[in-house]
Amino acid sequence: MTEIILYPEKNEWESLCQRPQLPIADLENLTRQIFEEVRKKGDTAVKKYSSFFDGIAPDSLQLTEAEINEGAAAVTPELKSAIQTAKENIEKFHNTQKEGKIITETIPGVSCWRESRAIEKVGIYIPGGSAPLFSTVLMLAIPAKIAGCKEIILCTPPDKNGNINNAILYAAKLTGVSKIYRVGGIQAIAAMATGTETIPKTFKIFGPGNQYVTAAKQMALNYGAATDLPAGPSELLVIADSNANADYVAADLLSQAEHGPDSQVVVVSYDKDLITKVIKTIKAQVKQLPRRETALKALANSKAILLNDVYECISFSNLYAPEHLILAINDAAGYCNSIVNAGSVFLGSYSCESAGDYASGTNHTLPTNGYAKSYSGVSVDSFIKKITFQEITKQGLLAVGPAVALMAAAEQLDAHKNAVNIRLKDITDEGY
Repeated sequence: MTEIILYPEKNEWESLCQRPQLPIADLENLTRQIFEEVRKKGDTAVKKYSSFFDGIAPDSLQLTEAEINEGAAAVTPELKSAIQTAKENIEKFHNTQKEGKIITETIPGVSCWRESRAIEKVGIYIPGGSAPLFSTVLMLAIPAKIAGCKEIILCTPPDKNGNINNAILYAAKLTGVSKIYRVGGIQAIAAMATGTETIPKTFKIFGPGNQYVTAAKQMALNYGAATDLPAGPSELLVIADSNANADYVAADLLSQAEHGPDSQVVVVSYDKDLITKVIKTIKAQVKQLPRRETALKALANSKAILLNDVYECISFSNLYAPEHLILAINDAAGYCNSIVNAGSVFLGSYSCESAGDYASGTNHTLPTNGYAKSYSGVSVDSFIKKITFQEITKQGLLAVGPAVALMAAAEQLDAHKNAVNIRLKDITDEGY
């Protein structure tokens, strides 16, 4: 982020919204190859690709209860307390998402309603490696438990010694995860989609990841497993006005840039001086980061854009459809109705995106790469199915039946018509 893009024409906006990405063809071919091998060879293929990508082929893919307990116990009391605080807030927010049964009588004698049923077996993927995201365990396992999922399995990549981050183990134990497996990347998604000797096939797969994981989740659809949403590399767009705090904006942008080299951050403003200050501050702050090399690679693909006013900034953001959106502007709440496309929105100077990542209560598993135009973030609804019910009395069939029979005849589906008329005849013969 070394230059400011000055007042781009609207016909240029689409190209400015493009995210950095690997060649899709390469990803598709690699993903298909791994899925087919895992489907045919099971654990053997999983271990092979774990060795290739993670540098280790563990003897046992599943962690024992003793391993989980030992790792969880090693977490410091301070971190345990912080995780418990986050858990409580996430539970409070997600508990509000449960829906009750509402029966609607569409016509006298015809009652319709909808009931929720939990998805019985779900898989959650937790990124590991240099930044083990134990917070994602909370974001996925908590709504799964609230929804009532019977089995929650967790896959996460091990370190070079085959170990899983202790905080991931603690969060998994705290939230009621059923089983934990030391496997990551495409091979983990493939295992949860197809099933192996050790890793059970799940009905739906959740969790963020890099472009490889995103490609794997898309491939999983071809193997009968549903997925939550296309959650790829992290991204953040900040709309800042002349009163924004440049230090805060820079810190927020870097908080997402440090996720990975393929992350993207964007600052949009109508104040050139503010953008200049933000860029200068980024250069100062990034020097202090342990993950500065990662952040610098992400910043190379990031943008600072100068537009004419706050409304134009919001219009650009709606086209970009960011995973995270910060409104660092006066009266930020007053612009909520103008936000059409975003995964999660943070209002005002003190609503830092980091709070949403960890402990404010909202979910941080969100659509990226512009998918916020058509997808929502993960919620309790993500872990349930809706089943519709209807109950029709004699009175109800007399009221609605003739219309049904007429429509069926118009579509030349006489068996449909007969299924109604045979009942109507019996009802009328009874003198009802």
